[in-house]
Amino acid sequence: MTSATQAYSYAGPSMLSEGHLGLSTSGGTTTKGFLAHPRFFSGVVTRPAAAAAGLLAVADVALARYHQPRASGWSRDPVVTCDGDRLRFESFSACGGVYSRLDVLGGALDGEVFERGTTNVDVNNPLREALARVGGRDSLHLGVGPDELTVTTTDGAVVEKKVPLPERWLRGFAEVQVIAARFDLRAELAAPQAVRFLRSLPRRGTLWVTPAGRDLRLTSGPPGVCVANPARLATMLPLLRFAKGLKVYGPADGSQCSAWELELPGMRYTLALSPETWRGFSGEGAVLDDLSTDEAADDADLVGALLNFEPSVELGLLADRSGLPLPRVRAALTQLGVAGRVGYDLSEAAHFHRELPYSREGVRSLNPRLTSARALVESGAVTLTGDDTADVRSGGDLKHVTITAGTCTCPWWWDHRGSRGPCKHVLAARIASRREVPDADPATPADAPA
Repeated sequence: MTSATQAYSYAGPSMLSEGHLGLSTSGGTTTKGFLAHPRFFSGVVTRPAAAAAGLLAVADVALARYHQPRASGWSRDPVVTCDGDRLRFESFSACGGVYSRLDVLGGALDGEVFERGTTNVDVNNPLREALARVGGRDSLHLGVGPDELTVTTTDGAVVEKKVPLPERWLRGFAEVQVIAARFDLRAELAAPQAVRFLRSLPRRGTLWVTPAGRDLRLTSGPPGVCVANPARLATMLPLLRFAKGLKVYGPADGSQCSAWELELPGMRYTLALSPETWRGFSGEGAVLDDLSTDEAADDADLVGALLNFEPSVELGLLADRSGLPLPRVRAALTQLGVAGRVGYDLSEAAHFHRELPYSREGVRSLNPRLTSARALVESGAVTLTGDDTADVRSGGDLKHVTITAGTCTCPWWWDHRGSRGPCKHVLAARIASRREVPDADPATPADAPA
């Protein structure tokens, strides 16, 4: 598996000193373009203990490797987005199976916004220890980006790190946003029931939960929402003393991904879990159909140019401004999601603009199934045999495809039955089908003048 490298360069280490939390930033995209050390916010956090615990939870997920926990590996620094009325801190586990986000909403912030954009923030071990000591009576001033504290205390101590970014990890971080956009709210608990439920969960196994009155009930299988390896929800436990409620999200098709959102005072903490501990989000293939359309890349460029770090992207407004129909706007947002340019907020059922630090030019290379499907089409390996069927020659064999249902006679489809998105043969058939233009009828009436 190939791997890119991410270089972090901070003006100094992040630190918490005398009630001032200074988060150092690395290079990031802003409304003014790329900045080496963007400064986003300076002000008071009105719920300091909850914010400190939430930021620590995000940092814990970035460090975690839930699959093969003893394996060595690098952690990737959390990402922060400032969009004018909130701060969003995101991270993705080293194993690629857990996504976390802390949304610090406007009601928990009292200060000045200097710029909107996205960057990485340094979370080091001394800072983690300091965050763990923040209490309910402490005050907390937050600065995201270089300010007076970092200028006077870091003494020019530049912090530089290089970490590998495996393709599987990059794909997962991107695809979890697209997967989450297809979730529905499946259950909602008040604080007492949420605390009791999360504290009583077993640590291991694959469980399913369904609403039962005001509570959630564990079952042995679907229907319901799956939670594979409940230990992956452990970063929520230190936050339960602040909890106001819990929302549980899952797909309508009963697949095993899920998302869990803990409501905190002025904040939300969200965890999304992959179907299995050993199985990350990158293999789900949820994005491939939208990416395979011929117009997807051009539409994404058009829609992307209209984004300006909004906290909530309005589909209707984008459709009006771009002149595209809603289905193509949604497909464009999928393309932008894979490129790390939009996330998805389950609570608000809306995308938000942010720019993860990797190139959108690598989207196709991060989806080898799509690359293989396009190669099959270009080589003439696809023959449309009916309105909804095709034959695809691949590996010396002929695969029979049903286009709409997405079935195929290849071994990969028989192994997964569509649970990980379409195989390359189905994708190739769908691409070829969309390109097929019926011959225009040039017939001229027999009595037409010569």
